[in-house]
Amino acid sequence: MIELDNRTDKTYNFQLLEQIADLLSDREIELILTDNVEIAEINREFRGIDKATDVLSFPSDPFPGAPLGSIVISVDKVASVANELKHSEDHEIALLFIHGMLHLLGFDHEVDNGEMRQKEIELIETFKLPKSLIVRTLEE
Repeated sequence: MIELDNRTDKTYNFQLLEQIADLLSDREIELILTDNVEIAEINREFRGIDKATDVLSFPSDPFPGAPLGSIVISVDKVASVANELKHSEDHEIALLFIHGMLHLLGFDHEVDNGEMRQKEIELIETFKLPKSLIVRTLEE
């Protein structure tokens, strides 16, 4: 189940995001939709990186009944990347949500041996989505 905190006026196919969440976990996920200004502030505060990014994930401390964690997505990045790559914003937010979910589940493409990329490919195929940045980077 997704607990949505939409801090923007954008709406997306949240049913698709729920399907992705349900496939990957039975725990609650907080999804925060924001803009580049706020995500840059969050990125600076929690990662020490002073710029906007597309998606951030914050796993919760495990305890009985705890949510899986929080995913923060910049709708500004969703719109710009979807426009650049000529696919829908619904597809782009789904790709970012998958990426965030996999991080909440413990995957880390920066240090693993391709496990996150493989899982992302499987999910992209399952939900018939366009290739994500991580998959496109792998093919280069």
